[in-house]
Amino acid sequence: MPPEHGREAPLIPDQRRELLIALLRDHAVLSVHQLTELLGVSHMTVRRDIAALERQGRAVSVPGGVRIAGQLHQEPSFADKSTMDTPAKLAIAELAATFLHEDTTVYLDAGTTCQALVPHLAALRGMTVVTNDFITANALMGNPEVHVIHTGGRIEQANRSAVGRLAAATLAQLALDIAFVSTSSWDLRHGVTTPSAAKVEVKRAAMAGAARSVLVGGSAKYGSFGMYRVAGLDEFDAIVTDSGLPTSAREGLRGLKADTLIAEPPDGTPPTDEAHPATTPA
Repeated sequence: MPPEHGREAPLIPDQRRELLIALLRDHAVLSVHQLTELLGVSHMTVRRDIAALERQGRAVSVPGGVRIAGQLHQEPSFADKSTMDTPAKLAIAELAATFLHEDTTVYLDAGTTCQALVPHLAALRGMTVVTNDFITANALMGNPEVHVIHTGGRIEQANRSAVGRLAAATLAQLALDIAFVSTSSWDLRHGVTTPSAAKVEVKRAAMAGAARSVLVGGSAKYGSFGMYRVAGLDEFDAIVTDSGLPTSAREGLRGLKADTLIAEPPDGTPPTDEAHPATTPA
């Protein structure tokens, strides 16, 4: 039956979700309440639409609303990252440390989340730590119980790490028990990505040489993507994140072979999106 004169027919779900994305392109972030008024539907319908768009990697839940998924063009520097989301990083590291055992060879990727694992490693005996991170190597250098191998390679000054083919070549010669891989951007659709091509082969080499690979990815980094793909989420044996991860994302992760571990920051401080200052709408 055609719509009555002067009354528009209700949008089907796909039309409504495309309209929601168009609204986000104009406003970047909108609350659920705003969307119920703009779309003329219930809160429940808006939340279902947001969940569907999250599964497609096009939007990301935030407390009380939703933001559009954005492309990360540049990673924040070490100085910036060192001040971001510290409670979440410490909680993630504590939970990730449950994978550690004495007398094992561990790869620690560059980044402040992996650096938070250092005290846990230092407390174990017979450990060999391989890393491309200069901060991590320096922190462990004086510990007689830990053997440290730095990959070498081209130095990326902003992140105080080594990247590129030389670093990857070192990793290709090593057998690792477990690799902890960090990320600046990740989601269900794109997997683990980075805006830096030189970081891809290092992360891939570490995963290829490890018996187990664990992604340590904070919720504040979820929902953005870089130009270069490192790996799909199903290529990891486990994913360790924090309680700020949206419910729909958690549900999507349950469909993967990787075990998902959710860390709860002790003070309940929600992670911020400040880790992505250089994003643009998808």
